[in-house]
Amino acid sequence: MKIVIADKSHSIYADIICETISQAAQVRGTGIAKRKPDYIITKMENGNAVIALDGNKFAGFCYIEKWDHGKFVANSGLIVYPDYRGQGLAKKIKKIVFEHSRTKFPNAKVFSITTGLAVMKMNSALGYKPVTFSELTNDQSFWKGCQTCKNYDVLQRTEQSMCLCTGMLFDPNSKEKKVNKKIKSKVFNRLKRIKQTLFLKINK
Repeated sequence: MKIVIADKSHSIYADIICETISQAAQVRGTGIAKRKPDYIITKMENGNAVIALDGNKFAGFCYIEKWDHGKFVANSGLIVYPDYRGQGLAKKIKKIVFEHSRTKFPNAKVFSITTGLAVMKMNSALGYKPVTFSELTNDQSFWKGCQTCKNYDVLQRTEQSMCLCTGMLFDPNSKEKKVNKKIKSKVFNRLKRIKQTLFLKINK
């Protein structure tokens, strides 16, 4: 099994990716925005997608979307082909696409909206925190992507403040992360002083 950054050569899988996403949306009944093959191919050509292959067989996929001029990015369309579910593949894809997002857009906030408990757990493990929709992107192009979801009327009725999905956010500049960095820095400096003291005593 290989999980790689997708490129133009993987465009042959665009149709099966869209079919798999569509079928999963029908089974789940909510939470997956449908996409067309041309859209998926564009993501591949721009290096904004990750694909899992078992030899030449399609196994899984996820892509990156950027919003608000790159202030926000989302890892969307996470899907695993039925034959490969229950093997931890989704978690591996999620981790790689997240790391790829952080590399390409290091200052962007990474967010997700999902109804899936498994995705919520994966997000939490990567450092996402539950947030209200008001903390996510205001880019209406993103929210229009929810139109293919059967619960889109809920989003409209609440004036985009809530839906059945849970909003989750990874903020690279969060106060919590800064505090942790300060604590780590203090510990490191203290250990450094201890080592220097020991070195001086040993060499007296």
